[in-house]
Amino acid sequence: MSLLRTPLYDIHKEHGAQFVEYAGWEMPIRYRSIGEEHTQVRTRGGLFDVSHMGRLRISGKDATALLDRTTTRPIASMQPGQCRYCLMTNERGGSRDDVIVSRIDENEYVVVVNASNREKIVQHLREVGEKEGHAFKLKDQTLDSAMIAVQGPKVMAFIAKFSSEIASLKRFRFIEKNLMVLKVMVSRTGYTGEDGVEVIMPKSAVSLAFKMLKDDLDVDSPDSVLVPVGLGARDTLRLEAGMPLYGNELGEDISVSSTGMDFAIKLDKETPFIGQDALVNERERGGPARMLVGLDVEGKRTPRHGMPVLKGDTPVGEVTSGCMSPTLSRPIAMALVHREHMAERATLRIDAGRASLDATVRPLPFYQAPKA
Repeated sequence: MSLLRTPLYDIHKEHGAQFVEYAGWEMPIRYRSIGEEHTQVRTRGGLFDVSHMGRLRISGKDATALLDRTTTRPIASMQPGQCRYCLMTNERGGSRDDVIVSRIDENEYVVVVNASNREKIVQHLREVGEKEGHAFKLKDQTLDSAMIAVQGPKVMAFIAKFSSEIASLKRFRFIEKNLMVLKVMVSRTGYTGEDGVEVIMPKSAVSLAFKMLKDDLDVDSPDSVLVPVGLGARDTLRLEAGMPLYGNELGEDISVSSTGMDFAIKLDKETPFIGQDALVNERERGGPARMLVGLDVEGKRTPRHGMPVLKGDTPVGEVTSGCMSPTLSRPIAMALVHREHMAERATLRIDAGRASLDATVRPLPFYQAPKA
């Protein structure tokens, strides 16, 4: 089976990208070293192709009711122009996916889902809609559109030179703008721990958009904000920011309450979501058995997903994500550990095969962008 390519594939090749397979797509992992690209985003800015992520447009008189039923946060109370980070849970309280819901108007939404879960979520929404008698339309726009993210501390000042309206957007708000005759959607959201925007556009607009940006897209300029960045740095950036990745910190068999993202889970919703009863029952029993924590790791070896976490010789959890932090210059990890071992400064060990890595529990995130 051949891999899918995003509308930016030729632009990646032009800039010397190294490609990898990711969720059925041929995606750029890096252009330079991952450390260089990571630092670029933390200090100036970077441009990511995130067109592999699913983009679903849901409309109709029961679109709100469908999304209220299938997500962990209230949808009916959203205003047009607002984005909301939500989880979609299964009957056991595990995660089907984490998504961004954007409300276009009273009866229309755009839902951004993870690439690996796109077909699963489309099927889930259709099954729930049919079972509960909701009148709605669902259009998968992923292959007809592109999505880019521009992230970094200098991004909004750069954007202000072209559009004061976009630069003045509040966090988790979006606007729709015309690029010549083509409509683009710009939201002040992201997945790096830095400020910035994400842009959804028709794939036919990509060539025009990058012609307009050609003079600013400069890998060699030390002051450039628009430098292409691959999935490798995207992962180290989100890990430093303590942001969960589906398949690592989130999954069908991991209670969403384990992640500590209480802001994204409303257990007294007027419209109960699928899995709400399971999570309420879990809370009444004292909460999930394991919780997500940060780990500061001694030495230079990088912890990897799936490595056992030990207290003495007893397994008490496992690493969900790990990397050598380019910002902190030391190994860091996130792990799901039993509740009795999650106290800050608790000392644990990571079983790395032939080596044992000393680790200390710490709060998430590892990094927060300085306030402007």
